[in-house]
Amino acid sequence: MLLLLGLFSLFILLLCLQWSHPKHKLLPPGSMGWPYIGETFKLYTQNPNSFFSIRQKRYGDVFKTHILGCPCVMISSPKAARVVLVSKAHLFKPTYPPSKEKMIGPQALFFHQGPYHSYLKKLIQSSFLPSAIKHSISQIENIVLHLLPSWSNSQINTLQQMKRFAFDVAMISAFGDQQDLEIERIKHLYQCLEKGYNSMPLDLPGTPFHKAMKARKVLSETLGKMIEKRRRNKEHGGGLLAVLLSGGGGEEEEKKKLSDSQIADNIIGVIFAAQDTTASVLTWILKYLHDNHHLLEAVKEQDAIYERKLCEGKRGLSWDDTRRMPFTSRVILETLRRASVVSFTFREAVEEVEFEGYLIPKGWKVLPLFRTIHHSPDFFPHPHNFDPSRFEEPPRPNTYMPFGNGVHSCPGSEMAKLEMLVLLHHLTTTYRWKVVGEESEIQYGPFPVPKGGLPIKVYPRKKKFTS
Repeated sequence: MLLLLGLFSLFILLLCLQWSHPKHKLLPPGSMGWPYIGETFKLYTQNPNSFFSIRQKRYGDVFKTHILGCPCVMISSPKAARVVLVSKAHLFKPTYPPSKEKMIGPQALFFHQGPYHSYLKKLIQSSFLPSAIKHSISQIENIVLHLLPSWSNSQINTLQQMKRFAFDVAMISAFGDQQDLEIERIKHLYQCLEKGYNSMPLDLPGTPFHKAMKARKVLSETLGKMIEKRRRNKEHGGGLLAVLLSGGGGEEEEKKKLSDSQIADNIIGVIFAAQDTTASVLTWILKYLHDNHHLLEAVKEQDAIYERKLCEGKRGLSWDDTRRMPFTSRVILETLRRASVVSFTFREAVEEVEFEGYLIPKGWKVLPLFRTIHHSPDFFPHPHNFDPSRFEEPPRPNTYMPFGNGVHSCPGSEMAKLEMLVLLHHLTTTYRWKVVGEESEIQYGPFPVPKGGLPIKVYPRKKKFTS
């Protein structure tokens, strides 16, 4: 009995030591869940709003948890998010859980700070500036015009079709408009890799992570051969790959030439960033327009552009046309807020950090909760209403961050908006759709999307345009 009492006392002492710090600073309150698994399944299988709000009410705006094998601190106020992402960003390096970092590649833009990150960001951003992406409109339009007729008078899974669309656009962004057997093989290998993105990092035969890492190895080798071939032939082709191979083109950039593995990691990273999130947002746009039919009928600007093109005998959207879509743009902005498919981002404390009276140990992940901020009535009145008109005025600083904030914000945000505008133009002017089955349920893991990927029936629209 005394032995058991002694062991129990020792356990309590160790628990207290875990929460204490020589400077008498405490870890944030919260629960670490089950050993190793933590609260991963709770987060990825239930409504993230519930997960966050329950803990926020219980522990406050700063609390600890454990997900995807990592101890984490979650923060849910705009002020705290700005500290982590902007004003003290040097103390919180960008990171992902180990499983994603291994699959994307350790030399990708996401995982770095300092000169290497600045150089990479400059190169990647140059591929996604308006002056660069405006030349992609015809390529995006070709994908849309090939895809949409296959939906007509049939039932589709919206999410899967949008993933197909976003993936094809991502491939153009990465490699230019080159389509050959090599590109098809890269597509197949990437699709094998992505199945393991949100798996636990268990590298055992038969696990999703093990299968994904096998695909990652072959994908890296295939990309390496393509990169070597383009270097040898001095034909860099198009897309981001060409930019990364040229290194910017100047003498200074020549000295900083990226290695083959650095280029491969960043190509995989861009495809990763471009596909699932864009597809999920587009799926929600169709859901919100279906549920708010008056908004769909209010997209008069698309009809006006379509009719003007018809009268002028012109084919194909221009960059100027996409700048004449303010209402559709607000629909996209409101969907990014309301759906908040990226609920949070990952950062890692590079040293022990004192934060709002708590200690964040070195190596712990820090997650600003975009979803909680986007759904706060303090910043967005009636936050659960879908109301594009709220973006007729810009939101308050640090309250709207669908693409992150600071030096590590998403460099491809304008490209994502552009591909959505092009698809929505052709979809809304040519087709209508009706949701099949249960209309209100949501599935989670990793992104919140309508249940079943939003099955819809698509049918041609009865047009009233004059020629």
